[in-house]
Amino acid sequence: MKIAQLDIPTQVKKIIMDRGIEELYPPQVDAIATGVLDGKNLVLASPTASGKTLIAELCALKHVLENDGKVLYLTPLRALTWEKFEEFQEYSNLTKPDGKKIRVGVSSGDMDNSSPWLQAYDIVICTNEKCDSLLRHRSPWMSGISLVIADEVHLIDSDRGPTLEVSLARLRQMTPEIQVLALSATISNAYEIAEWLNAESVTTDWRPVTLREGVSQGNRIMFKDGDVKGIERHHKQDPINLSLNALEEGGQVLIFVESRKRAQSTARQASLALKKRLTKREQTELHRISAEIGVHGEKTRLTDDLADIISRGAAFHHAGLNRQHRRLVEEAFKEGYIKILSATPTLAAGVNLPARTVVIGNYKRFKPGYGMQPIKVMEYKQMSGRAGRPQYDTEGTALLIASSDDEQEFLMEDYILGKPERIDSRLAQESALRGHTLAAVASDYAHSEQGLLDFFGSTFYGYNYPTAGIKLILGSLLRYLQREGMITWEGDRLRATDFGRRVSELYIDPLTAVVLRDGLKRGALDITDFTWLHLICHTPDMRPILRPRRKDMELVENYLEEHRDELSVLVNEGYDYIDYEDFLGEVKTAMVLDAWINEVSESDLLERYNVQPGDRYSAVTNGEWLLYATHELAKILGLTEFRRELFALRTRVKHGVSKKLLPLVRLKGIGRVRAQVLYNSGFTTQAKLKRANLRQLTSLPLIGPRLSKSIKEQVGGLVDEAEWKRLDTIVVEQSSLTSFVEEEYEEEQDDD
Repeated sequence: MKIAQLDIPTQVKKIIMDRGIEELYPPQVDAIATGVLDGKNLVLASPTASGKTLIAELCALKHVLENDGKVLYLTPLRALTWEKFEEFQEYSNLTKPDGKKIRVGVSSGDMDNSSPWLQAYDIVICTNEKCDSLLRHRSPWMSGISLVIADEVHLIDSDRGPTLEVSLARLRQMTPEIQVLALSATISNAYEIAEWLNAESVTTDWRPVTLREGVSQGNRIMFKDGDVKGIERHHKQDPINLSLNALEEGGQVLIFVESRKRAQSTARQASLALKKRLTKREQTELHRISAEIGVHGEKTRLTDDLADIISRGAAFHHAGLNRQHRRLVEEAFKEGYIKILSATPTLAAGVNLPARTVVIGNYKRFKPGYGMQPIKVMEYKQMSGRAGRPQYDTEGTALLIASSDDEQEFLMEDYILGKPERIDSRLAQESALRGHTLAAVASDYAHSEQGLLDFFGSTFYGYNYPTAGIKLILGSLLRYLQREGMITWEGDRLRATDFGRRVSELYIDPLTAVVLRDGLKRGALDITDFTWLHLICHTPDMRPILRPRRKDMELVENYLEEHRDELSVLVNEGYDYIDYEDFLGEVKTAMVLDAWINEVSESDLLERYNVQPGDRYSAVTNGEWLLYATHELAKILGLTEFRRELFALRTRVKHGVSKKLLPLVRLKGIGRVRAQVLYNSGFTTQAKLKRANLRQLTSLPLIGPRLSKSIKEQVGGLVDEAEWKRLDTIVVEQSSLTSFVEEEYEEEQDDD
């Protein structure tokens, strides 16, 4: 089917055809045939790069341009949210019937906000959690949604799956006529999700690029079709050797490994093997990209390793890197400069990053309590699906590695020829059901136990299982929520208390709220910053915690003994080993946050505690939100004595600064690094900045003319425009220093 034949606005056809797309892929033709452009619900399950996004775009634009509708696009990850936002921006110049342009909005932060500004946008892209938060706040504009697109819907069968499941059920309850388009990887029971959503189903293994799957053993590869290929021995490590052989045929290689440590060591070895395989131009570009690493965030041993490895044509990618470094690696790989990228499996479920060849370095993963265990077929399919770049390759190759004939046969039968597992609901887990039960009552979606059962009966869990299976858990949860003062019974009617409603709005687990409330009431013998930092680390929402290594245990235990009087949490002396290890992990996480707010550098955090920038960022993001929640709960509980202290501590955790730098980091564009520069240069207060002249500020490292002007305007100082323009046009010797990028935290966006 040709694009020109589609029943879509002409201006949409033009944009698509200008991209070089003249004809639809077979899965897209099948999707159109179901009536999805006419408002029919659809579950589209197909491999990566088979064209699911285009179907989503066509449906979205049809709603906005022809039906005066509003579209909500849901993703499981913030990185995917921004990727989809950039893709939809391509349509932002299209004109609606009222003469206005299409507006695309994105939101993935601030969970305690109804985000009324999103009312002005035609297409809103957000994470599943943000959608759930908006529903809890009863954002009025959500009742106007005519189409919801659920990306990666197969992740219903994950720890965060219940959020998507409940959000879809609520949206359908709120607007029964809403159209649902669910996009999924190829799964064995897509038809069940379709039946749940009252949708048509299209399931296919079709790919635009042929996928050759094989198992390597020794110096040969056995492919799925029976073909056998010999390979040269260029390197003793099989993943790197396969990569070097693949590079000789062109393209790039993505190696998936089981751990961060292995990702780094594999990338380092690959970079050494690439020495003589790069052109002069590639070397120049790689050195430029390598230099960019030092501009984003603080210098650490990890960033030094990454920059060095990139300069030789390889890289590693894992959650321990900060967001800016991950993005730099992704862009350099997309542009073709990085030849071999070694990554942990999280990349397979993240941003779109295909390669001609994918090597699965290890099909096993470490599972606490069980050791190394084989991955699921679904995970293998996600990784192998990255092989082959549409518009560049005619064929992609995915390779597993075996060490024996038996293992080669096992990998061929169980993974390459295997079918993905069926997906199931995780909603019946008490930890998931607890928060969603309170939210349903607090948001007025259900007003009785039977109302809750009816609501949960409309979920994917309810489709698969009788609600009697959830009734026992639900009864126990309602008694718990009542006992903890979050809900009350008024006859047969359930009502959330002010405390319960606020807990739901703050998007925290009710169990977290109980821990915070009890800690606020109990206090400690000696209340310090560590009191509150440990309190938030003791909650189930502060996950993952930073577990101590064996060599950390004595350090953490000694710190615990020295600061025991500062704890607001009762320490259970009867912990078993696993519980005790978890408790020490909470203490270590609090120690890291305490070091962070006392301006310990990223490098020292890595050396002292083995905490990488990405882990520190995660702990800081979670900690900052939980301190905000603690501050808000103190308000509603009438425990006001600690609120000012908690407010200041939250800001310190967000920016990683001591109290003396608080006035400086409140200025836009000033984070911990630049605040330290200003303070150490004598500009210790906003009053001193107001009196400073532009030349003084501009001469400081990392500041520069434009930021100097912004600072002066923010503190109410006078700006000599002529002097500023003169300074701004001068090429200062230290200008390269001013390009340093402070760490940014995701905020609400109020424009396209």
